[in-house]
Amino acid sequence: MVDRRHLLALIPIPFLVLAQAELLASVLSGGTGLALLCLVIGARVLVWWAHRVLAHRAAERTRTRLREAFLRTPGSKAGEVATLVTRGVHDVTPYVVGYLPQQVLAVAVPLAVVVRLGFADLIAALTILATLPLIPIFGALVGAHTRERTARQWDALATLGGHFLDVVRGIGTLRAFGRAEAQSTTVRELAARHRTETMSALRVAFLSALVLEVVATMSVALVAVPVGLRLLDGGVPLQTALLVLFLAPEAFLPLRAAGAQYHASAQGREVLAKVPQYEETSGQTPPDLAHAEIVFDGVTVRSLKDFSLTIRPGDRIALVGPSGAGKSTVLGLLLGFVRPDDGRVLVGGVDLKDIDHRQWLDALSWVPQRPTLVPADLSSGERQRVALAAALDRRRAGLFLLDEPTAHLDADTESLVLQATREFTRGRTAVIVAHRPALLDEVDRVVRV
Repeated sequence: MVDRRHLLALIPIPFLVLAQAELLASVLSGGTGLALLCLVIGARVLVWWAHRVLAHRAAERTRTRLREAFLRTPGSKAGEVATLVTRGVHDVTPYVVGYLPQQVLAVAVPLAVVVRLGFADLIAALTILATLPLIPIFGALVGAHTRERTARQWDALATLGGHFLDVVRGIGTLRAFGRAEAQSTTVRELAARHRTETMSALRVAFLSALVLEVVATMSVALVAVPVGLRLLDGGVPLQTALLVLFLAPEAFLPLRAAGAQYHASAQGREVLAKVPQYEETSGQTPPDLAHAEIVFDGVTVRSLKDFSLTIRPGDRIALVGPSGAGKSTVLGLLLGFVRPDDGRVLVGGVDLKDIDHRQWLDALSWVPQRPTLVPADLSSGERQRVALAAALDRRRAGLFLLDEPTAHLDADTESLVLQATREFTRGRTAVIVAHRPALLDEVDRVVRV
């Protein structure tokens, strides 16, 4: 899911770090190579700039993949998905651009430095090798608290986003029943909870930054002070001492940067941790709906309790019942957008959750209660007619799902639609949510939900 190709641009960095330190030590100790040093520094800047460009492109590709994964998943919570595809995917950018590259450099650069110093000054190399693990150890200790607080922060944000979306959707109803102010109070309370969790996570992040800086500074000092003393005693050449002093901070720098980026990318990691819940997995090919029975086997979900129904091939069934009884939920189950809390939906003896969702949708034709057409400046009735025409034109569909298809039509148009529906669904399975009596004359069975 995460695009990592930009990490290949980091390959020259360890070699350029070594070359820069070697040339700088040579120049300051009275040697030559100033022009070559300038060239190496310029190459290091150019490589890092190219990597940043590629990293941002990789981040954009990653955000696109994540949006597709989150949006196409059946049975998702609308509020959480809305938060993920807006704020969530953007939080992944620091992870791709900052944390992943520093993870690579935190391994490659210290290793290159230790190997080079092993030939130049074995004591300094061993000191660096002994002190390097201190940074990840202290970072892991603080990072455990960071993960916990970041998870709570994300849960608070997802709850706030989901609740706010529900309030916006139902603002008309809330105002009609005088509940708008109460929901405003709830939103403020959720926002305050998110603010508290955010400040808690930031406090830990600042603490960890301080810890890593102190540990890294002390580690560099443990290398620099002995080298300086040995230089005064004549135990080490000036160029070698300078090489150690220049390479020691370079060994610890990627680890310090990785620690800083760890906290900057914490939200992004929480988002990526949710990807397995949303990734669409391939399943079985759908059975032929011309011959397959659809069976609701004791399904319980939302307001639908222990619902059982057998739909034979070619059946035209009307679902009737009071508002909120679960008629549209039945269609959601057939579409795969809703998953049962208990029970199963079987198609030709195969559990619907085991069928490839994309192929299953290709075998259906669906008209929702309120079709959305973008862009289209149409009235409710016009949108309904366009959606019906598009649905009925799917001649390969083996199952038609119509949610109150004539709800926004006048009597004459309703008559034309019913005639077209009768012709197009002849010999094919259809499930219709019906409120108007005219629809009941077009079906073979009426099922009360």
